[in-house]
Amino acid sequence: MRRRNPPEAEPKPECLCMGMGPKLTALLECGSDAARQHFRNARLEVLKAMRALIDERIEHLSRAGRARGAKVPVE
Repeated sequence: MRRRNPPEAEPKPECLCMGMGPKLTALLECGSDAARQHFRNARLEVLKAMRALIDERIEHLSRAGRARGAKVPVE
């Protein structure tokens, strides 16, 4: 069997934030306590949303895991 060469991969960025990290850090270090509190609350809400998605996925996989697979004869 002949192997195929994988397609040319696009160059990957150095990090997931694609260089926005330092800019976001500067933005979050603003002097406003009210803005800082809003960003903190937003971070907590994002984490809660991620937790809800993970919980839903766990529940889905748990239900699917209860179903038994079919036996397939192997020669």
